[in-house]
Amino acid sequence: MKYIIILGDGMSDEPLENYGGKTPLQMANKPHIDWLAKNGQAGQFITVPDSMHPGSEVANMAVLGYDVEKVFEGRGVLEAASIGIELGPDDLGLRCNLITVEDEKIKNHSAGHISSEEASELISFLNEKLGSEKVRFYSGVSYRHLLVIKNGKKDLQCTPPHDVPGTPFVEVAIKAKSAKAEETADLLNNLIFKSQKWLAEHPVNIKRKQVGKEPANSIWPWSPGYKPAMPTLKEMFGLEKTAVISAVDLIQGIGVYAGMKVIHVEGATGLYDTNYEGKAKAAVDALKENDLVYLHIEASDEAGHEGDVELKTKTIEYLDARVVKYILEEIEKMDDEVAVAVLPDHPTPCALRTHTRDAVPFIIYKRGIQPDRTGVYDEFDVKNGSIGLLKGDEFIRTFLNI
Repeated sequence: MKYIIILGDGMSDEPLENYGGKTPLQMANKPHIDWLAKNGQAGQFITVPDSMHPGSEVANMAVLGYDVEKVFEGRGVLEAASIGIELGPDDLGLRCNLITVEDEKIKNHSAGHISSEEASELISFLNEKLGSEKVRFYSGVSYRHLLVIKNGKKDLQCTPPHDVPGTPFVEVAIKAKSAKAEETADLLNNLIFKSQKWLAEHPVNIKRKQVGKEPANSIWPWSPGYKPAMPTLKEMFGLEKTAVISAVDLIQGIGVYAGMKVIHVEGATGLYDTNYEGKAKAAVDALKENDLVYLHIEASDEAGHEGDVELKTKTIEYLDARVVKYILEEIEKMDDEVAVAVLPDHPTPCALRTHTRDAVPFIIYKRGIQPDRTGVYDEFDVKNGSIGLLKGDEFIRTFLNI
């Protein structure tokens, strides 16, 4: 048996008053995902423990079966692995967003989804102006980068910028949670202020403003941690060969620590314009050589953060028509039996424009499985499913039948 998890990041939502009380999953035309629901088994999965923030880093690790309360060390260190940065034992790694600040408020978390090329130029510039033996910036993808502080302390209260659009940035500045972390907090807040000074009139931002784009006029560090000690999927579940496909460096970093082969797809953007067909083909090809493939599609989450209901609905339809349809057609041709799971990692409600910790709907389909009473795939009909409510590593163990 081979296994593929198709994860639509942030795909689930809440009923929308202006759309007849429906969610994007309910509104989307998704016949192939609904076929899986009708012919498979369904349930709900709590991906985020009450003690933790509902971030994609936590939720995706939970989908893969990790005890996140035990092994999670922050988002930045996972992304460090994805770009090949080896952290030392005294290195504090943080996700470092390039964001847009307007009228002293966080306008958006992504600097208008700045291109990787523009962002790389800005991060290199910041290294020249703000870097030192203690401080180092590393370029990632689009607005997502890495900041490493030598001998930094992780006992910090940091706010993800996508959680607080419209909030004065000083109100959500970094705070020390212990006396030993005060120096690190002060350093990081100073870097934020200094970045705003240096980025304000950088040629990249001048050009972006001239063509009506959001400027990347501030950094925003968050999710601090040290190098994690994560067992591999082989060590946990006996999966000899596994692969991950994602446009998002965070997910790639989880894959590195999980012992998965990271497969890059040309044209994968993490947005609605991603190369859906290329990712679907890469997933099918990977299934021929691996026991488990983790196919991560980011687009719905980004649409949710933008509060764009129509776009979020469209991304679900793209996932169905351009990914799931192809995968179902191709696995029917394979000699190996293939089990398929479809789920999000967490909800990203358009009305809130941020993540919540509500249980997510999932489907599991295997040839010959006894279908349950689920008729379509959405946040509500899966409650009729036979699997019920799962948490911890129960989802992956149910999927793998171990």
